[in-house]
Amino acid sequence: MTKPRALIVGMGIGGLATAMRLHEVGWEPVLVERAADRRAAGYFIGLFETGRATARRMGVLDAIGNRTDLTSVTYDIDRTGRRRPGLGYGDLPGGPRLMLRGDIEAALYDEAAPRTEIRYGTTPVAVDEHPGGVDVTLRTTTGADTCENTEGAGRAETEGTESTESTESTERFDLVVGADGLRSTVRRLAFGPDARYLRPFHHIIGAAILKDAVPGFRPNDGLVLAEPGRSVWVFPFSDHQPGVLFSYRTDDEDGQFTRPPAESLRRAFGPEPTGPVLENLLTQFEQADDCLFDSVHQVEMPAWHTDRVVLLGDAAWCLTLYSGMGASTALAGADLLGTTLLRNPGNPGRALREWDQRLRPFITTQQELGRTEGLTMFVPQSRRDLLVRGLTQKLAGNQVGKRVMHKLIDGKFASKSQDIAAP
Repeated sequence: MTKPRALIVGMGIGGLATAMRLHEVGWEPVLVERAADRRAAGYFIGLFETGRATARRMGVLDAIGNRTDLTSVTYDIDRTGRRRPGLGYGDLPGGPRLMLRGDIEAALYDEAAPRTEIRYGTTPVAVDEHPGGVDVTLRTTTGADTCENTEGAGRAETEGTESTESTESTERFDLVVGADGLRSTVRRLAFGPDARYLRPFHHIIGAAILKDAVPGFRPNDGLVLAEPGRSVWVFPFSDHQPGVLFSYRTDDEDGQFTRPPAESLRRAFGPEPTGPVLENLLTQFEQADDCLFDSVHQVEMPAWHTDRVVLLGDAAWCLTLYSGMGASTALAGADLLGTTLLRNPGNPGRALREWDQRLRPFITTQQELGRTEGLTMFVPQSRRDLLVRGLTQKLAGNQVGKRVMHKLIDGKFASKSQDIAAP
């Protein structure tokens, strides 16, 4: 019997996990990636129990690894350099594993690549769905690097040169999976323009990998400088240079991209003197080999699918990095998609409806957390938020207080540990 064919667009975590899972349930995956080659390892992410349970079931958890440094100490700092013990990302309930995006992608790639046709420099330009399948026109560019618009890519990462040669061909697939990120090509082609679905947060993020330790701190120290409407986090790893994340609120998102990212960051964190630590971090960001600089959005859609086209991960729901659940939900969504397709052979429409209905309540909860507790944890929005943060840190300063604190907030973050994709 001929295997059903699935076109998967985007070679990030969601796309690779989908390719792996669909092959397991008897489909023939074809994975296309706009970029000319695999991406670099990327930046900091956390993997909560939802993602760990899925990765364990898929057999890749050990390969993904864990870069959490158990000897690390996170400090809250101010611009003068004063410090006090603070709460790091790894201190959240659920004990997220700290890692790079590429750690998960590499583990999935090793499993998926031998069983998947992968085409680089390729992107869909037309999607025509009908009862018999989906006819997709694919454009392949050769001879030059192509612009990157894959899962997690930001405006400052989008670079490329003019192509020297492009070819187009139309192929039929039984299913199309758009796992191509916040500014999804599949979503635009099959569901309509970005503006219809993107919910702006009015925040900007800037991320890079630090080449040097911050003066006065150990390489494995975490740092948080938090002020109303802006913050800087340094995330340490056990065996890798630390990452830095800048976040700030703005009423003029488009204006932030009319100048170099480092200049926009300096304006956002001015006009006060930067002080020694913030100045070092801004300088290192400016001198980094590459960086992510982008506006923050969630994706809100009444349905993530038609009968034969489905969106997954950031393309469908984009929780934002403030939720901490992007990688976990991409894995879980891909795993559950394979399960529902297996349960509904020959009927992808019914499989996608079951998938959406089961997944949506969990995603809705995570989006709400990303807009509330998640956002204020990363970027305090007011002096009241800073006060609450300070009280929380004092409470966590002793064992009794720490137990009370975790009991209070465990409920809010309990859904990060749900195994939503279990068969």
